Formats: sequence, C-alpha cells, structure tokens
Amino acid sequence: MKEFKQYFIIPANPEEVYLALTMEQAIRLWTGDEVSMSNTPNSEFSLWDGSITGKNLILEKDKKLVQQWYFGDQMEPSIVTIKLHPHKKGTSLELLHTNIPDTDYQDIVEGWQQVYMASLIDFFEGE
Repeated sequence: MKEFKQYFIIPANPEEVYLALTMEQAIRLWTGDEVSMSNTPNSEFSLWDGSITGKNLILEKDKKLVQQWYFGDQMEPSIVTIKLHPHKKGTSLELLHTNIPDTDYQDIVEGWQQVYMASLIDFFEGE
C-alpha cells in the first residue's frame, strides 16, 4: 500500500471549494459527468460515472473532508483527506490519500493531478 500527498492552489475561497466538493449539482458542473453525492457523514458517493465510489466519513464545513474510497475487496480502507486552508490566491488544498493499492498507485496519482484537481482548478479559473 502506498500514500500520496500534495498541495494544490485553487483560485476560489475555501467556502466555494468546499461546496464544489460536496454539492452534487456543483460537482456535475466541474466534472461534466454523472454524480451521486450527499453532504452528510456516512453517505456513499459516486463520481465520474462511477469511476470513483466511496463513503463520506467526516465533513467539516469549509475546512475538511474525509472519504473512504472503495477498491474491491481491499482489507484496509483507502482514505482520502482533503483540508482547505485560506491562501492569498484563494485556497490551499491539502490532499492526503492513504492505503492506495500498489497496482493502482500511478493511475490514482495521475487522476488526482491531471483530472480531478485540474478539472476543479479549470472550473474556478473559467468563472
């Protein structure tokens, strides 16, 4: 199992970024795909037409999201923690993804950098 940690600067305030990560309608706008999301703890979600599925564990409004991502029959849960910090250019988004299966690691890292975060940043830059 591996972990991935990276910071991203999102050109929007933490409140806007939090809404873009937790509101179903907002996620549809920046992903362009079918989404199922609830902003309540212990609710399951699906992003990018089911390419990413999991459960919201902790939701601290405008500050933090903790999610479990599902990888088949994996024994240890794969946990995604996103922390939002105010930054002079908008929001510093701190990402930590733990317990990534070794076989999926490269795809997950590329997905975070080139799809997930790139789409989120493009969404706010295009406003």
